[in-house]
Amino acid sequence: MVVDPAARHIDGESVRIARDVLSAGPGGVKMCLPRSREEIGRVVGRRGRRRPVLVGDDTALLCAVEQLHREGTGARAVALGVVPVGPPGTTPLAEGMGLPLDAVTAARAVLAGADRVVDLLVDETGAVLLGGVRIPATPADGPRRPPVPAAPASVLGPLGRCAARVWPGRRGGAPPLPRLRVEADGVVLADPGSPVAEVSVRTGPGGAGGGLAEVVVRPADAPRVAGAVPPVRARARAVTVSGPEFRTRTWTVSPSALRLTLPRS
Repeated sequence: MVVDPAARHIDGESVRIARDVLSAGPGGVKMCLPRSREEIGRVVGRRGRRRPVLVGDDTALLCAVEQLHREGTGARAVALGVVPVGPPGTTPLAEGMGLPLDAVTAARAVLAGADRVVDLLVDETGAVLLGGVRIPATPADGPRRPPVPAAPASVLGPLGRCAARVWPGRRGGAPPLPRLRVEADGVVLADPGSPVAEVSVRTGPGGAGGGLAEVVVRPADAPRVAGAVPPVRARARAVTVSGPEFRTRTWTVSPSALRLTLPRS
């Protein structure tokens, strides 16, 4: 049981409840208390034969996921359990995956849930996204606020952190309509000649994407109303986004790269 230091500080009672529930499972539980979020990955990497369970918010979850991904194929042999704990608005990624947000139910799901294989998105720097990314991020996705799922059925990674990496000039508020070049497996879906309202790249739920990401490019002059110009859609293994004011990023699908324990329902 790897406990995010922020979770201990903000909601120690939920951490205690999760520990008590997990302790009732077979084999008991060993609690690990990293001193910082940077240490979460190292603690997960030193788990030995123990099954890792992350107690914390979405940012802490991504720290654990990145460590498991760095381990390569060995990560597929172990399932990561998650007990979401954090202030309101910091666990939408976990919620979008269907994880309960109360400690008792979430810990019980770790003990009695089902292991599911999921795809990941990995950029050229090795940074990992679980679910997807949206550009430009909405105000709720900005660097100073937590991420939100685009829809109940979708799961997006920590968009604020991603936006800060690829849009270095942004300091809050709504970003300008970007002029982007979007390529899906080498096929150009958009070019800088016309601004876009939104670009989203996401993996299929539960690894159902077959190793391909869904790419959606919504033109700036295509409002979301009936009869409007439809967005451009594609499925690809690698997606590159670049532009005059955008730090180039290439996201590649890493298929079946992670196992998560999720509620059976």
